[in-house]
Amino acid sequence: MKQHIVRIGLGIVLLLVFLAHAAQINGFSIPFVSRLDSIIDDTRLRLTNPKTLDSRIVILDIDEKSLGKLGRWPWSRDKIATLIDKLFNDYGVAIVGFDVVFAEPDNSSGMGSLNALANKELAGDESFKAELEKLKPQLDFDARFAKAISGKAVVLGYYLSSEINAEKSGALPQPVLPAGTFKGRQIDWAKWIGHGGNLKPFQDSAASAGLFNPFVDEDGVVRQVPMISEYDGKYYESLSLAMFRTLLGQPKVEPGYPNESILSKNYSGMEWLELHADGHALRIPVDKKAGTIIPYRGDGGPNGGSFKYISLSDVYEGTVPKEALKGKIAFWGTSAPGLQDLRSTPVGVAYPGVEIHANLLSGMLSQRFKEKPGYTLGAEVMLLLFGGLVLAVLMPFLSPARATLVSLVAMALIIGINYYVYTSGNIILPLASSLLMTAALFILNMAYGYFVESRSKRQFTELFGQYVPPELVDEMARNPTQYTMEPKSEDLTILFSDVRGFTSISENLSPDDLRSFINQYLTEMSAAISHHRGTLDKYIGDAVMAFWGAPVPDAEHARQGVITALEMQKAAHALDEKFVARGWPALKIGIGVNSGNVRVGDMGSKVRKAYTVMGDPVNLASRLEGRTKQYGVGILVGENTEKLVKDVIFKELDRIRVKGKNEPVVIYEPICLEAEADKKIKDELKLWRDTLKAYRAQSWDQVEVSLLNLTRMNPGCLLYEEYGDRVVKFRKNPPGPNWDGVTTFDEK
Repeated sequence: MKQHIVRIGLGIVLLLVFLAHAAQINGFSIPFVSRLDSIIDDTRLRLTNPKTLDSRIVILDIDEKSLGKLGRWPWSRDKIATLIDKLFNDYGVAIVGFDVVFAEPDNSSGMGSLNALANKELAGDESFKAELEKLKPQLDFDARFAKAISGKAVVLGYYLSSEINAEKSGALPQPVLPAGTFKGRQIDWAKWIGHGGNLKPFQDSAASAGLFNPFVDEDGVVRQVPMISEYDGKYYESLSLAMFRTLLGQPKVEPGYPNESILSKNYSGMEWLELHADGHALRIPVDKKAGTIIPYRGDGGPNGGSFKYISLSDVYEGTVPKEALKGKIAFWGTSAPGLQDLRSTPVGVAYPGVEIHANLLSGMLSQRFKEKPGYTLGAEVMLLLFGGLVLAVLMPFLSPARATLVSLVAMALIIGINYYVYTSGNIILPLASSLLMTAALFILNMAYGYFVESRSKRQFTELFGQYVPPELVDEMARNPTQYTMEPKSEDLTILFSDVRGFTSISENLSPDDLRSFINQYLTEMSAAISHHRGTLDKYIGDAVMAFWGAPVPDAEHARQGVITALEMQKAAHALDEKFVARGWPALKIGIGVNSGNVRVGDMGSKVRKAYTVMGDPVNLASRLEGRTKQYGVGILVGENTEKLVKDVIFKELDRIRVKGKNEPVVIYEPICLEAEADKKIKDELKLWRDTLKAYRAQSWDQVEVSLLNLTRMNPGCLLYEEYGDRVVKFRKNPPGPNWDGVTTFDEK
């Protein structure tokens, strides 16, 4: 037992770290674990959502077809009034909910100009005034729209704003719950400062109204919508809840609180909203922010298969079969990209916002929701505590093979229980902490055993490992006659990395801080190179040079170089957070990777020699590193390397001609392993490939539209800004019909 006490103690310390994260002690959180939980939740949702059509709900779509036939949005209110009349009188819809807001008067009829004539130029023309009075009912489009929705099951939409200088415009509906309803309750309300409501005549005429603000997580994904929002001390309902209540005859909303005999009496959160209709109690689960997890049915959009989309132009022209709308719940929204109501969601990166509300209402009608009640925090803590203690005490006594088996079994049990609770109980339990804790305890015990039990071998490895990775030293030591330092020609992969703005960094740090800065940086970068069997060639100030494929041959030298570059960027990002927290300058690095035939061996002078590489591919790798900043990427890879790596997704950036070379080369950015690529990445890459084709074909209009959509998908991407600037330049100075699409650089 004594020989394992240190290892058990380290395991318990590791357990306490994960417990602190799960319990959120003093706000402590591990961002990576939280992000991983979000990824797991999204994956679990995509694997288990029904992917079936809800025939009760239709989407009245302001699509490209409607914009083409009825004109650009917003349409005049007389057109919308005509559509409302058709929907209720001709088609017999049950209810219409608007995922748009009518905040400004409609002056498109010209009545304002006619009134001005009557009061000025034609002030004395009584016949003109008489005729104008007759025309006013027809020309007052707002009044016509208000009359069209009056007495009908029409639910308007509005929004709340959290911007500092947010305005308060338009009329709000009556609050669903009065001020003081949640006095003494601990609810983490979102802070709203302003609102954008509908014109008062519209609000007074509508059956109800609901806000359509979603909650947007830190990663930009919409996973929840607030069912109730606090604003100016009053409480307002969401669009989906307002439609649900309108369908049920406006039943009262009652906050739901857990039984105090089950939870602590100090717990004062709300866990659900309850409505009573037709003798039934209907519940909508909410979390500590009064938000509800959106029960996505499947993919979004007209072809997503979750809801039937009907073009509003077809409704206007009366070509829709009556049975397609009779008795249906209708949401009025848009799938047109130009109207900018596309959201990033777990099931799609360009998901129509109107469908978010449709999914919520579908969940209410079917009482199909997943929830995260308050007690899940306690459940996670107890699972971590019990499982962590067992593993921390047990693993030091196990052999590596048995420890591996126990860890795999533990992970399988954790995943199985979590999945069962999710599918059978509709409860979302965090999963990342348990899995990562199990993996971390396993790694800790294996690493500890390795370092302690292999001390003599490690000392030998450390002696040579500063130059070549320890595993390669071991491999070479077994067959020393196979390896030589003599120069030879080999196909290798070369990597250069450099710290951006290092001169400025060095000027802003004290000598001791600069030493610490560069030592930590070079240590992390060298560790990544060593981890992937690379040979560390040299440090050139803040720059690092490494290569793969020598002295020990490696058939996957190109892949090792690319994977290392990706890991170096991750390590640099982690260091950047630490450095900024210490008040040091930010750390950003550029990496160039290239493959080719080079000379490798012991080279130098009589005074000093080094095992290094020389040749044109080496120079190109260095040039690529220097180009990363211009393209706004962290890594640039040459085409020779890209051709050799099969399981990494690359993004072609450009064709360039660098100084000293006549032949252009294609450059790429490695994105991730193919197995890690999600739909968002694939969609963006597909659109980018089309954009690049259009750019080389000099189709500048198409390029600009695509760049706008790409920027929306990936805000802040400097690559898209670079190409946007090029398009502006080429519009002024066209490159000519013989342009080969190559960018030439005259400087290194």
